[in-house]
Amino acid sequence: GAHHAQNRSIGGGVLREGEFDAMDRFILDFSGAAKPRVLFVPTASSDAEEYVDAFDEAYGRKLGCDVDVLYPLGRDPSADEFVAKVLSAYIVYVGGGNTLKMMRRWRRLGIDRLMTQAWDKGTVLCGVSADAICWFSHGHSDSMSSYSDDWNYLAVKGVGLVDALTCPHYDSDTGGVPRRQDFHEMVLKRSGPAVAIDNDCAIAFRDDSYQVVSARPCAGAYRLRREHGTIVGEPLPNDGEWSPISQILNAGG
Repeated sequence: GAHHAQNRSIGGGVLREGEFDAMDRFILDFSGAAKPRVLFVPTASSDAEEYVDAFDEAYGRKLGCDVDVLYPLGRDPSADEFVAKVLSAYIVYVGGGNTLKMMRRWRRLGIDRLMTQAWDKGTVLCGVSADAICWFSHGHSDSMSSYSDDWNYLAVKGVGLVDALTCPHYDSDTGGVPRRQDFHEMVLKRSGPAVAIDNDCAIAFRDDSYQVVSARPCAGAYRLRREHGTIVGEPLPNDGEWSPISQILNAGG
């Protein structure tokens, strides 16, 4: 099937080993192909083989996709290999992990520019956790927890396909630190639109519209507004319909 124009699905859940859910089905339908070529990019997990095996089990064996893997760490891949793999995929699925490390590596190798080219040609760009950050201009990240027991959340610069600050895992705590509270403090210190995504939820973007996709009834996504020195979270519509992206990107406050 032909690619749709400018599609991607982004979220903040976890890939459960060998399992799939409503978001996975949405991604496959979004690609418009009966047996799509899926490129798994496990950079954020340091190319962990067990993660690759879990993805291949879910998307390859159970969902019937043609799965390939991009390994930009610890090897000597050629630029031609990156171009061929990224631009021939119908779906690029980015795994979770250390977003800061992933984005540094992508920029060094030019993978961030390739992802923009893939977006321009209509490839579905999707994934979990680090993926929910990498497509936005910036994201609320716990990447420093990989380097020290005494760490703070930080804003990691993404590819910038969506001009907003985002937070995955909005309804979870890491190391006893309420992620929601820390993200609110970050939003207050920065300008521009901000969105937050619960676990088991995603935001899909298509041209000038978006749709919230949930794999759990209570999981949602939110537009955050600054109001008198505090943050107000407004749930984004979760009704299976497409809404204007201006609802997110033109959020004032």
